[in-house]
Amino acid sequence: MGFAEHTCTEFVDKLSSKAPVPGGGGASALVAAVGTALGDMVGSLTVGKKKYAEVEEEMYTLKEKAGRLEKEFLRLVDRDAEVFEPLSKAYGLPKETEEQKAEKARVMEAALREACTVPLEIMEKCCEALELVKEFAAKGSVLAVSDAGVAAVCLKAALQGASLNVFINTKAMKDRPYAEELDRKADSMLKKYQAEADRIFEDVQLRLRGN
Repeated sequence: MGFAEHTCTEFVDKLSSKAPVPGGGGASALVAAVGTALGDMVGSLTVGKKKYAEVEEEMYTLKEKAGRLEKEFLRLVDRDAEVFEPLSKAYGLPKETEEQKAEKARVMEAALREACTVPLEIMEKCCEALELVKEFAAKGSVLAVSDAGVAAVCLKAALQGASLNVFINTKAMKDRPYAEELDRKADSMLKKYQAEADRIFEDVQLRLRGN
């Protein structure tokens, strides 16, 4: 059974243990799934209401996209654990001889590259989800606007959390040009979408407090 199929209690218990997985990457993916689902809920509370008839078709389109992302994030919870295991084993390889050192370096570099793929994908999908949440917040039911704000906060946290899992791996890479390329990709997403998440949150907060 994958981690995404655990109960909330089981997942938290496993996360708090000394087991190598799930870790920060899997937690980020799960938080992203929660954030996306909250945006999706805003859409669910909007469709079928006469007041929002003009945006109903758009809401259904947004909900379909959100539903796909939710499934992808849950898949990435388990995928993150899968790619971390080889890296965890690589750290334990012997390095007593020059041959062992060379082999460990080769295995480590390959494992680090693979380990970066999942958090980068989580980040990319967080950006997609934030674009959806922006629309849910702007056009969805005002009765659920606070949930759109929470969605933005969750997705920002997931975006930032996934970035740390990129940076911890790129820092250890020997291929610096490749590592720096990945860092630039992560930095670009952070720069744009942290600000986007903040704008959504601030707009929701202003609407709720009437300022």
